[in-house]
Order: sequence, then C-alpha cells, then structure tokens
Amino acid sequence: MNGVDLFLLGRALMKIGEQALPQPSGGAARYAGSTRTVLVVASDIAEHPDSAVGEIAARTGLPQSQVSTAVARLKEAGSVQTAPDPADRRRVLVRQAAETSERVAEVRASDIREALAAALGSEDAERLREVNAALELLADALAPAMPSRS
Repeated sequence: MNGVDLFLLGRALMKIGEQALPQPSGGAARYAGSTRTVLVVASDIAEHPDSAVGEIAARTGLPQSQVSTAVARLKEAGSVQTAPDPADRRRVLVRQAAETSERVAEVRASDIREALAAALGSEDAERLREVNAALELLADALAPAMPSRS
C-alpha cells in the first residue's frame, strides 16, 4: 500500500462511517460535509480540552466560522461544554462534556453492518465478519484512544 492508496482507503472508510451514523432527530437532513467537520472538531477538542475556537481552527485548518458552527452543533448534542476564558472573558473555551448525552451515546452505538454491506456490495456474513475484524484490528492499533473504544 502506498500513501495514495491509504488516503483513498481513508476516504472510503469516512463515507462508510457517515452512512452508518444515525440520522439527527427532528427529521434534519444528513449533511456529509458538516458531519466530517463536526467530527474533526470533536476529535480536536478531545485531544486539546479548554481550547478557544480560534485555537481549534488553527490546529484543524478549518475556517473559524465552520469551527464555531461545529461547536454549536456539538453543544446542542450535549457533547461539549463551553465557558468564558477566565484570562480573557471575550474568548470561549470548549471541552468535552463531563457526561455522555443521549445523542452522543446513540452515535457511538451506531452499527456499521448495513453501510459496510452496501460498500462491499455483498451481504455475505463471513465476508462482513472478516472486514469488520480487520477494521477492529486497525482501530485498536491506530486509534486506541477513541471515546467509543474506552
């Protein structure tokens, strides 16, 4: 495997993940681009608690407006908490919520079987088990600190 193959695999896996995520409540439409943005921001917040929106934007390379929107969505879902920066009351600091909200639990519990079967073009149970086991191996090796794995 080379860097291009790895990148394309990552993109394919992101698409499968997006398809596996449960629809937002209230009949809201699925927005793949913003889902990626929200997940990138959530990941950064997990790694860097008590960060200002501008700091998150600088680390992720996302425009500050997209980071602000993602933080608002995460806050609405109960995934993050915000508080004024004691050193500069104009800034807002963001951190993961102390408790797991119902929506966060729902998203973390989402099942990938249907999305994986669609991506593979097969519902062969043995093939799905093999691919899922390979994905579990990769996740254990490369992303052991993911919230859903702890």
